[in-house]
Amino acid sequence: MDIEGIFSITTEKEFLSKSLDTFHFQYEHNPVYQRFCNYLKVDPEKVLSIEEIPFLPIQFFKEYEVLSSKKPIQTVFTSSGTTGALTSKHLVTDLNLYEQSFMEGFKRFFGEIEEYCILALLPSYLERKGSSLIYMVDRLIERSNHPKSGFFLHDFERLQSELQSLEAQNQKVLLIGVSFALLDFSEKFQLNLENTIIMETGGMKGRRKEMIRMELHEHLKKGFGVDTIHSEYGMTELLSQAYSKGHSLFECPPWMKILIRDTEDPLTFLPYGKAGGINVIDLANMNSCSFIATQDLGKVYETGNFEVLGRFDHSDIRGCNLMAL
Repeated sequence: MDIEGIFSITTEKEFLSKSLDTFHFQYEHNPVYQRFCNYLKVDPEKVLSIEEIPFLPIQFFKEYEVLSSKKPIQTVFTSSGTTGALTSKHLVTDLNLYEQSFMEGFKRFFGEIEEYCILALLPSYLERKGSSLIYMVDRLIERSNHPKSGFFLHDFERLQSELQSLEAQNQKVLLIGVSFALLDFSEKFQLNLENTIIMETGGMKGRRKEMIRMELHEHLKKGFGVDTIHSEYGMTELLSQAYSKGHSLFECPPWMKILIRDTEDPLTFLPYGKAGGINVIDLANMNSCSFIATQDLGKVYETGNFEVLGRFDHSDIRGCNLMAL
C-alpha cells in the first residue's frame, strides 16, 4: 500500500478511497480485526462507504496484539493505568510513520517547528515508560533546535523564569502540559504571555478534581494571561493528533476523521450535532488498526470539527461487550 500517500490527501473522495484501501488491507493482514469483522458477518467486498467499515473497540488494544504488519516491532507505546489494571499496548512497526504524522500535523496547524521554543510540563508521563506523547514531544523539542527547549518535571520556578525570559525576547513558545500540572503552575504564578501558546493534553491523572474543559480553560487563561487555551486530542492507540486552537473545537488533519456512534447501538452513526461515542479513522495507523471505537463521548459538526464531552462512565460499554472476541 502507498502509506506515504495519506499525507497528500486533499479531498473527501481521496479520503474515502484511502480508507477503503486501508480497510481491505487490514482485513487481510490483521488477524484480530478480521475475526472481529467476521463476527459481525461483514463481507469486505460489500463495504463501499466509511459508515460500513467496522470500528474495533479500543479495549482490544488491552487484550490482543493488534497488528497488520509482520515487520519487527520497533517500540511499544503503553497507556497509563491504575496498578493492576490492564493497559493498552500499541505495537509500532514503523516509527518513521508516526514521526511523519505528528510533524506534518504540527506544521499544518502551527507552522514551522523551527520558529518555536518547545517547553513541556508532563510529569505524569515522564514518570513512566512507553508514552507516545513523550516520544512526540521529545522529537518536537529536538526538531525545534532551540537551546531553551526542554522538559520540566517539578521545577516551576525555573519554568516561570524561562517563560518570562522568552517573552522578553519576543520568542514564539509552545508550552504543552498535562492539565493538573498546568493548573498547579498557573495557581502559583501570575503571568501575562503574548508570544506563548498554552496547550493542554487533558488528564488530571487522579491528582486533582476533574473539571469540564471550559472551566479548566478559564482557570488557565487567567493564570497565564492568555486569550485562548489550545488542546491536543491524541491517545496511545493513535499515531495522529487533532488540535483545538480554542473554544474546545478540535480539527483533524486530512488523514484523520471523527464519526459519532449511537451509545445504545454501536453500529449506528448519529447526525451532526448529536452526542455519542467517538469513532476515529486514523490512516497513519496502517500497521495496527485505523478504525477505532473509543471510550470518549463527543459531537461532530458539519465543518468536520468536533467536541470531546467526556468519557463513558464504565470501561465496559454496552454494545462493545457484545463485540468481544
